[in-house]
Amino acid sequence: MGASAAGLVAPGLLGRGSALAAPPSEPTGQVIVGFSQEPTVFNPHMPHIEVDEGIHFSVFDPLFIVDEKGEFQPALATEVPSAENGGISKDGLHWKIKLRDGVKWHDGEPFTAEDVKFTIELLVDPDFKSWRRDGHELVENIKVVSPTELTFDLKSPYAPYPSILAATFIVPKHAFADIDPNNAPFNNAPIGTGPFKWAERMAGDHITLDANKDYFGDGPYLERLIYKYIPDLTVLYTQFKTGDIDVVGLQWITPDKYEEAKDLPGKAVEVVPGATVESLSFNMGRPQFQDPKVRQALYYALDKQTIIDALYYGLPTPTETFMPQQSAYYNADLPKHEYDPEKAKSLLDEAGWTPGSDGIREKDGVKLAFTNSTTAGNHIREQAQQFIQQSFKDIGVDMSISNLPPAVMWGDYWMMSKFDSVVVGINFLTGSDPDVSNYLAPTSIPAKGGAGQNTWQYENDEVGKLLKEGGSTFAAEERKSVYVKLQEVVRNDLPFLPMFQYATVRGHKEGVEGVVPNINVRIDSWDVATWYWDK
Repeated sequence: MGASAAGLVAPGLLGRGSALAAPPSEPTGQVIVGFSQEPTVFNPHMPHIEVDEGIHFSVFDPLFIVDEKGEFQPALATEVPSAENGGISKDGLHWKIKLRDGVKWHDGEPFTAEDVKFTIELLVDPDFKSWRRDGHELVENIKVVSPTELTFDLKSPYAPYPSILAATFIVPKHAFADIDPNNAPFNNAPIGTGPFKWAERMAGDHITLDANKDYFGDGPYLERLIYKYIPDLTVLYTQFKTGDIDVVGLQWITPDKYEEAKDLPGKAVEVVPGATVESLSFNMGRPQFQDPKVRQALYYALDKQTIIDALYYGLPTPTETFMPQQSAYYNADLPKHEYDPEKAKSLLDEAGWTPGSDGIREKDGVKLAFTNSTTAGNHIREQAQQFIQQSFKDIGVDMSISNLPPAVMWGDYWMMSKFDSVVVGINFLTGSDPDVSNYLAPTSIPAKGGAGQNTWQYENDEVGKLLKEGGSTFAAEERKSVYVKLQEVVRNDLPFLPMFQYATVRGHKEGVEGVVPNINVRIDSWDVATWYWDK
């Protein structure tokens, strides 16, 4: 539990040239970042998706961060607590956090240890719509020793907790005084300590942030940051090509444009591995998905190599798991996927799903029919859906396509398990820690009152036990055996059909410096404080 997060190290530092001008002494210029989805959740502790974290990293700070090398670096804390520096006891149960002095919130109020205490307590408040309680629910006896120091205990040792804290943005206690935190004005006009301050939101179009000139850290070097929302990925690329946006953020440049993009004059374009895994995910609460043979049959009928080669130009890597291949915990020995429609048909026959008069299989009055949804405007995913739809039809399964705008798709429809099936990309990890309780623990099902993102409604007792064991184990080799086994169980259960790990085509204008890919976070703008124009 020292200063290393045993990180996933991504090759290539996009935008770090060899002879750079020094950053400016005063914030200057602006950068426009294009996102294909609209950030809509500005309280970082309410249920949200990756794109919202683009705003969170710009406006807030955690106690410490995980950098692109997978190492923890201090942020609001003056040092990363460890057994070596006395910040964490040898048994992992007693913690001491030392904070920076003189940090101010964007509204001028002082940042103190009370804000850290408030943030941790908010996350576990049963009346608050919390996006994650894992780890935080173990914290007890929080004591504010002084404005710059607090101590707390953990009920039991929890190995992922440093990584969870690195992904926990601190919010101001005073913004929630005597207010229901679910409906606080803060949730629409956030106040942080971060490098940029909230300026303006034009719903459906863009968010403008201004430089926080009192920022305690390096930067900001830009006067203004604009996050522009462009849901059509073809339009997103065109605006990058024409220079209307400076940095292509989530969902980046589509692989079919890579050959052209890499030779665009005045642009820096690179293929960067991401920790995100694309899958066809099931709502396990639906009767047609509760039979494991149905899920296995659908996997046999999924021609994922053709999808990768034909639609993604061979850039992503096929995978059998949620764990990125760069992780020390990756299980390379899982059964390899086979595309075999005949095997799919015989499995369905065996399970009693027989074709009706219209060719669609049924059993006990339930048709093997369901909708599949994803983000409208993502043309490659839409083509993949059409291809999958035809493959499933060939084995007697009726998959209809029903796509939605991002804000609707990833709102309650996804979070409260209102879908049948989806095509979705998820970074399951917290930083580089292998813990995936937030996504796979039986206690993390929002539709059943849990705090987390187990929107599959996937419940497996063995998975629950393995997650607890992995969280309370600190020796790397022992932890590895737990997560290797966990991946086996999930691969066998198939609550989602893993397709591939992302290879993302990132791009920005030449001259924008500091845009560094970091496989340990869920969004590009993790280091936006240190972006600047070298010209």
